[in-house]
Amino acid sequence: MFFEGSEKKIEMVTDPAAGSLRTMGKDFWVGIVTRAQAEILDTISNEHCDAYLLSESSLFVWHDRFLMLTCGTTTLVDATLHFLDHFPQKQIRFASFQRKNEYLSHLQKSSFEEDIERLGKRLKGCAFRLGHLDSHHNYIFHLDKPYQPETDDNTSELLMYHIKGKNADYLRAEGQTAEGIRHLLRLDDILPGFEISDWLFKPFGYSLNAIKGDRYATFHITPQEDSSYVSFETNMDLESTPVIPVLLEALNPGCWDLIGFNADQALPEGQDYLCMSSCNLPLSCGYDMSFRHYQHSGHTRVKAEKL
Repeated sequence: MFFEGSEKKIEMVTDPAAGSLRTMGKDFWVGIVTRAQAEILDTISNEHCDAYLLSESSLFVWHDRFLMLTCGTTTLVDATLHFLDHFPQKQIRFASFQRKNEYLSHLQKSSFEEDIERLGKRLKGCAFRLGHLDSHHNYIFHLDKPYQPETDDNTSELLMYHIKGKNADYLRAEGQTAEGIRHLLRLDDILPGFEISDWLFKPFGYSLNAIKGDRYATFHITPQEDSSYVSFETNMDLESTPVIPVLLEALNPGCWDLIGFNADQALPEGQDYLCMSSCNLPLSCGYDMSFRHYQHSGHTRVKAEKL
């Protein structure tokens, strides 16, 4: 059974004159999610953020910012354009639209190029590809407008492929539980004090949102052996925390991407992997974006498959 785990992502920051995005109410965000061809499964909130767990990934809404990730064959660009029907460009301080290359891109309803052609009619922006075209890579389109992020405004994305080992086997097995997945991901260690909303899909697949103050984290696991994909994203400061090493050890991916926006990210030294490609890109919208693709040495060995 194939499912496209690779995600599309939109993030926008609005001007104070636009008012609080949280006061738009759940019905407004249901409309946004519906246009992406997804639905809301669960919601948690605190004084800073409303976190919506979706049938295809996540939506986070702060007073002046929202972040939405969708996977599968969703149409996130339609949701983005619907948001812009209510908040014109003059009220948008920052906007970025990302797409990861898909396993089966021909099944998608649009390409990145088609998406940004539509977005470019509403937002004056720039587009880049980070990573080799014939390997894992990431596209970004952003509003070409000066913006000054807060000093603690950073984002880290860890995207993992070809997970293997006993934990990967558990994620594909019958009888798995949400509690069991939380344990193998060591959530008590890497997300201490976070409020958690998670969902175990049938026959397998797992999503999680977590919030603590204005910090967030989100997991999405597509464990299928031939097309496994795991994403983790957060605005926590990872420089002094073991999050990335813990997840790499738990899921044992054959290769992975590490993407950062104004983020310091550290990987353990002396491990059996190579950085296959890297890029640092200062964006005109105020963020320094980094992209690094790693491969475990054992991932070079493949087995023939009978056709």
